[in-house]
Amino acid sequence: MTGGFFAILDDIAALLDDTAVMSKVAVKKVGGVLGDDLAVNAEQAAGHAAKRELPVIWAITKGSFLNKFIILPVAFLLGAFAPWAIVPILMLGAAYLSYEGAEKAFEYLLPRSHHDTMDKPVDEATKVKSAIRTDFILSIEIVVIALGVVADKPILTQIMVVTLVALAATVGVYGIVALMVRMDDMGLFLIEQSVKTKNRLSRLYRSLGRLLVASMPKLIKALGYIGTVAMLLVGGGIVVHHTPWLHHLLHSWPSLLAELFVGLAFGSLLLALEHLYKTMKRNG
Repeated sequence: MTGGFFAILDDIAALLDDTAVMSKVAVKKVGGVLGDDLAVNAEQAAGHAAKRELPVIWAITKGSFLNKFIILPVAFLLGAFAPWAIVPILMLGAAYLSYEGAEKAFEYLLPRSHHDTMDKPVDEATKVKSAIRTDFILSIEIVVIALGVVADKPILTQIMVVTLVALAATVGVYGIVALMVRMDDMGLFLIEQSVKTKNRLSRLYRSLGRLLVASMPKLIKALGYIGTVAMLLVGGGIVVHHTPWLHHLLHSWPSLLAELFVGLAFGSLLLALEHLYKTMKRNG
């Protein structure tokens, strides 16, 4: 009886150890997507009134958790019973990200269109929904990559590793996003501390605080460009990695350049088709 109990404990310990090891491997594999996820979602969460930034991030975070709870069981079922369906789902996600990225890129390239967009008030609910949709696509990519790492492991290990990586991605990404959008508040706090504390650190507090406050507008602007590039990279990367002839055609290109080119080309094609459809509908 006692031996059986300790055998169970030993099995649990081995399972947890295997989970920890495989989780580290999976995190390394999804590292690139997590970087893109951070850039895209930071750009989506920025641009609101200061008092609404954290509520908006919390709303997107809750949506991200819901996305994970929808995606995870579906991914495990598809991996077990219909693995052929995973690639078409990823390609649909690539189409969405490439379309969104190309649309934003053309807004930046066409000053009038971009100016008109910036003049419109930010619709918070619409932006939150858009951010959650984007998170859904990126979450699928994260889950599928993590699942591929542990595909040959027992189902319990698969569930534990992929779930841990997926939930840690949400906590990590949106935790960093929250810190980024409140960077100016941290700067003001340091400036206030420099006034209150008359010691050798006060000058350091003041300088660092001013740097954070001055950097915030530039960071928000940069996040717009970085988020757009990240969308194109993820979308193009999915297409390149799951289209053998295209991967072979561009194998001599630097991977980032190939993925960016394909993402922009794919998104531009979708934009052109949308424009053609609207034109035909108007004229018809």
